[in-house]
Amino acid sequence: MEQGTQPRKILVVDDEPFVLKVLVRQLTQLGYEEILSYEHAQDALAVLERGDHSVDVVFTDLQMPGMDGVEFLRQLVQRGYDGQVVLISGEDARILKSAEKLAYSRGLRVLGSLSKPATREQLRRHLHGAERPEPASETHTPYPPEELRNAIATGQIVTCYQPQVALATGEIVGVEAMIGWQHPRDGLVPADRLLASEHYYGVLNDLTRTMLPRTLEQAARWQTLGDDFRIGINLSMDDLAALDFPDFIVDAAARAHFPLSRLVLEINVARMTRDRLLSLDVLTRLRLKRISLLIDDFGAGQSSLAHLRDVPFDELKLDGGFVHGASRDPSRDAIVKASLLLARQLNMRTVAQGIDDLEDWTVLRDLSCDVAQGSFVGAPMPGEALAQWALTWAARYAALVR
Repeated sequence: MEQGTQPRKILVVDDEPFVLKVLVRQLTQLGYEEILSYEHAQDALAVLERGDHSVDVVFTDLQMPGMDGVEFLRQLVQRGYDGQVVLISGEDARILKSAEKLAYSRGLRVLGSLSKPATREQLRRHLHGAERPEPASETHTPYPPEELRNAIATGQIVTCYQPQVALATGEIVGVEAMIGWQHPRDGLVPADRLLASEHYYGVLNDLTRTMLPRTLEQAARWQTLGDDFRIGINLSMDDLAALDFPDFIVDAAARAHFPLSRLVLEINVARMTRDRLLSLDVLTRLRLKRISLLIDDFGAGQSSLAHLRDVPFDELKLDGGFVHGASRDPSRDAIVKASLLLARQLNMRTVAQGIDDLEDWTVLRDLSCDVAQGSFVGAPMPGEALAQWALTWAARYAALVR
């Protein structure tokens, strides 16, 4: 056994005696000597409660009589267990994933989940690998509105641009403009902490009307990068509540000499005003002016079929949480395929964010998604870096299709 890299003691819970014996034998063959095994979750909890054993890793089945694996995990949390957990079960993969997410959410240190029968190599990889933390939804104390207003006035708001390319041809088709607040104390504060917060009602209107004209002016200089170069701009709840917003957009685009047909306004429906008629009024007028409307992060959050029915969206952006790794996860794969089919039937242009590796690229290309966005294509960058990125991308894509 590799000292210092493997846990000292393992506890295994499974109500099937044969499966339990096999699992213990596999762990023993991997070099683990201190293994506790129980057929009933209650017995395992009793041992932990007595404190006779300091357990480093718990393997647990999910479907067990008396106390199932989900309740067992909850009891571990209540007893202050601070070791690691591996779920192993013959249940459907989606149930396993749900239980894994639940364990993460309760603060357990999850090494992963395995379908029965698990191989010795799978066990080895999980035990040797670091735990995979679930991305936590952070809560932040909002900044005072006046502080944000001052940041806008003093130039602390910065814009980066993430490139987008056609999956079929590799052609550069546009960028998404991403704003951030270069806070003097806290560093770069992403737009998501600002755009959806009711705390900043009124201030976000100033943010858009200050930054959007500058963004369009810069985008007008990039139209040589592609025959149909587009720029995507995220809207805030203030924008969707302002009846004069469509007129402001038209005036800003005219001054920047940027065609309205190449402007994509990205709407996260969580940011839509509570007055749905007001938002629908603004969005319908924007479409009448031939501005594209994109429903952002489709499949996550509050996006729904009702919004596709009621709002004249003509583009759909798949949430990156479904795109990345879709080839390895049947649930993600099914959601991506269904979303793309729905978009095609509604004559919507499709954008996949979260294209982070060649496998993601290949899968979405083969599914005939229109546009790719993600770290595989290019990370968000300052505007002045875009031209050099375009040269680098051309060379990479040429090598990709050889």
